[in-house]
Amino acid sequence: MLDIREQTFFADYLVICTAESHRQIQAISDEIERTLKEAGVPVYHREGNLESGWLLLDYGAVIVHIFTPDERDYYNLEQIWSKGTPVVRIL
Repeated sequence: MLDIREQTFFADYLVICTAESHRQIQAISDEIERTLKEAGVPVYHREGNLESGWLLLDYGAVIVHIFTPDERDYYNLEQIWSKGTPVVRIL
């Protein structure tokens, strides 16, 4: 998770994660959406799909990117947002 509040106005944090399969992308996104919906936090926008290897969940202040390894390497968001401050990193 990167704190990008100093770099942009449209979000405060980016969550970037890797899923090893399309099924795992679905499981991760389902759990995020279920948990946040129960907490009363709606998803504002959802983009991408399982076949593309990338899924975006926009919660306003927090944007979640779920990638397959190849797509994560291709988009390289950590480099694009390199001025963001790492908040949490789980390997």
